[in-house]
Amino acid sequence: MKIALITGGSRGLGRNMAHHLAARGTDILFTYRSRKDEADSLIEELKQMGRKAVALQLDTGTTSGFDAFAGQVRDALNANWGRERFDFLINNAGTALYSPFTDTTEAQLDDMFNIHFKGVYVLTQKLLPLINDGGAILNVSSGLARFSYPGSSAYAAMKGAIDVLTRYQAVELGARRIRVNSIAPGAIATDFGGGRVRDDAAMNAAIAGRTPLGRVGLPDDIGGAVSLLLSEDAGWINGQRIEVSGGIHA
Repeated sequence: MKIALITGGSRGLGRNMAHHLAARGTDILFTYRSRKDEADSLIEELKQMGRKAVALQLDTGTTSGFDAFAGQVRDALNANWGRERFDFLINNAGTALYSPFTDTTEAQLDDMFNIHFKGVYVLTQKLLPLINDGGAILNVSSGLARFSYPGSSAYAAMKGAIDVLTRYQAVELGARRIRVNSIAPGAIATDFGGGRVRDDAAMNAAIAGRTPLGRVGLPDDIGGAVSLLLSEDAGWINGQRIEVSGGIHA
C-alpha cells in the first residue's frame, strides 16, 4: 500500500488527483489552506472508496511553518499508518495571477515566488527525510511555461523555474531512486483563477478552438495522468516535463 501527500488537495486538480490515486489503491495525506469543510468532505469521499485519508492545514507560501508541518506529517504517518515515511509527494498547491507585466507589483511577484517556487523548493527539502527510497515527486508546472498568453508572466516564470528545478532534483535524488517529474496542465475547467476557463463561455470556446482535440481540459484528464506517472508503469520516466494540454499550440 502506497501513501501520497498532495499539497492543495482539498479542491480543484488536487482533489481529482486524490480520487484517481485512491482508485489505484493509494492512501492520501493532503493539505488545505483554509476550507476545512472541503477537506472533511474529501476525507469522507475517500473513506467511501475504501481508502484512508488525513488532512493537514498548510500555507505553502509561508516557509516558516514548514518545520512544524513536517513534524505533523511524521505524527500523522505514525498515528494512522504505523509508518515513518510516505511514497509520493505532489507539489500541487497554487494560486493564479492575471496581471500585465507592466502592472505587476513587487508584492505580487513575491507572492508568486513564495507560493510557486520557494515554497515548493523548501517544502520538498523538509519532507525528503520522510519520502521512501524508490518513491516519486511530481511538481505541477503549467502549459504557460511553454506558450505565452498576456497577463501571466509572473505565474508562468515561476512554473518555468519549477521545470528546471525538476531536472536538478531528478539528478540529485537519483541515488535514492526517487523519480522526479513535472506535469504541465493546459487550460482546465476548474475553479482555478476564479473559474475563468470553466465559466467564461467565450474563453472556453477560444481555447477549444486552438486545441487539436477540440475541447478544454477536464480535471480527470490531469488526475488520470498523475496516477499514471506515479505508477510502476511509468517507473522509467524521470526528469521530464509532461505537458497534458490536449496538444494546444503543438
